[in-house]
Amino acid sequence: MGKLVCISIVIAAVAALFGERLVNLRKRTLATRELVQNHLPNCVELKNLDYGSEDITILGNGLAFISTGLKYPGLTSQDVTAKLFIIDMKDSRMKPVELRMPRNFDLESFNPHGISLYTDPSDDAIYLSVVNHPEHKSQVELFKFAEEDFSLVHLKTIKHELLHSVNDIVAVGAEAFYATNDHYFSHPLLKAFVETFLAQPWSNVVYYSPDEVKVVSEGYYFSNGINLSPDKKHVYVADMFDHNVHVLERKEDNGLVSVKSLPVGSLCDNIEVDPETGDLWLGCHPNVWKAFMSDPNDPPGSEVIRIQNIHSDQPVVTQVYADDGQVIVGSSVATTYEGKLLIGTVFHKALCCDLK
Repeated sequence: MGKLVCISIVIAAVAALFGERLVNLRKRTLATRELVQNHLPNCVELKNLDYGSEDITILGNGLAFISTGLKYPGLTSQDVTAKLFIIDMKDSRMKPVELRMPRNFDLESFNPHGISLYTDPSDDAIYLSVVNHPEHKSQVELFKFAEEDFSLVHLKTIKHELLHSVNDIVAVGAEAFYATNDHYFSHPLLKAFVETFLAQPWSNVVYYSPDEVKVVSEGYYFSNGINLSPDKKHVYVADMFDHNVHVLERKEDNGLVSVKSLPVGSLCDNIEVDPETGDLWLGCHPNVWKAFMSDPNDPPGSEVIRIQNIHSDQPVVTQVYADDGQVIVGSSVATTYEGKLLIGTVFHKALCCDLK
């Protein structure tokens, strides 16, 4: 009888834990949130980007770089060849053109995630860093961009034990960057199911250079997008499952010190920063529970959030665009150029809208 009682107690405890974690997960994924449509004028679907546009970043001259074809553990994706595209935002046709990849690069296992650009002030050379997940592992590919023929030269592959589950990066040098690890575990099943279900603040931010690799910030539930302030003095990190954006101050040793966190009311993905105003633009997931459910009749929606004056005592958080999934599914990035707003997604299409 005693053994039976013990088994019953264990089963009850496991059931209670499961129930509590399920309630917590639904809360963190904003499972009950219903979205009100908030569309912009003159939104057009971009061609050739039918399989995602997970990250987008724009050079000062208007060239927008786009990563497509991400396959991410735990989420539905299509078996397509991943590619990198470029759009000239000054061209009214807004036609994405596939970047020419180097012949010595393994395209079959290419699985691009976050991307970042760095322009070397000494010679204006442009470097493109790409988070890559071949066989669901994590590494960073460093390319040099040749603007004359829209081609890339592969310089090196960066691997390190601290870069075990990289989501996004922001380059601070030709071979130096900050990177977010969105999970503690590296195994796809542990990442997608066990860790997501437990929802603990185990993810972090890592600084990498050829001379030093170190954890510089930790305690995030899901550290996702990362970017740099225009003056290079601060780093911004989106903690997706905690619904906020962290402001971190850079130190001389490239360490990061927390300044504050700002609630945004959504599960925000990538961060882009306006180089002139310092405004943050975020592609967000208003209800991630729907992404987990994968119901084609009730797709996850999209949301674009703008943060103005983030360093002030009264930052302004504004919803610029919202859709319930009927137009665009699962927005992951938003960025602007001369009155145009680009919205990218994890697995769906991309939009270009007029801001006014």
